Amino acid sequence: MTDEGFGAKVRALMRSNDRIALATAAAHEAGRPHVSLAIVACATDASPILLLSALAEHTRNIARDARVALLYDGTRGQDDPLSGMRVTVVGRALPSTRTEDRSRFLARHPSARGYADFTDFSVFRIAVDRAHLVAGFGQVCWLDAGEVLFQGGASALMTREAEIVDHMNKDHADAVRRYATSLLGCEAGDWLMTGIDPEGCDLRRGGATARLTFPHPIASPDEARAMLVQLAREARQ
Repeated sequence: MTDEGFGAKVRALMRSNDRIALATAAAHEAGRPHVSLAIVACATDASPILLLSALAEHTRNIARDARVALLYDGTRGQDDPLSGMRVTVVGRALPSTRTEDRSRFLARHPSARGYADFTDFSVFRIAVDRAHLVAGFGQVCWLDAGEVLFQGGASALMTREAEIVDHMNKDHADAVRRYATSLLGCEAGDWLMTGIDPEGCDLRRGGATARLTFPHPIASPDEARAMLVQLAREARQ
């Protein structure tokens, strides 16, 4: 497999997971590792986005040492977990004032809207340095940030993201449900689209999430419409 293929595998896993194990350097334990559970979203290029409380131990650690490691687990449901895919992303957790980072996180995690405005909560974007992928025999490697993060331009698409998502949920709810059930094999229910990016769209039903990966990247609202129509047709067959 090419490095480009490995990078796509890493991004797919990052975009599909809504929670991670977050490792920081303990501020009061002589730099010993501290690991906690955190919920996560992705920026357009797949950079991880976190919403953290200043009261949390990991946030205190980050204030002293911004270096972090994030474990994305793709082994759930497998008989042999060690045969499944997982990736460790290493980088630095930096405060973000980007409106799109906050919006994408809250769309991915609607329950966070209940506390996101508390004064102790802040958005962080992970500046990715590299990632370590374990995806089975012969598929173990380190990748640098340029290989991990999506490099294509998609500003036209992302400017209209909220509009596209709202339109799909209001006017094409049946298509969204079919994406989840017919194309992804998820349980039936009221699935909603929570985000779209050049490589796919995110779906949620209560506490369950799903990721629909596009067969090729898109970059504009027109391309998004064509892709979503094509997938809706496939889902009906």
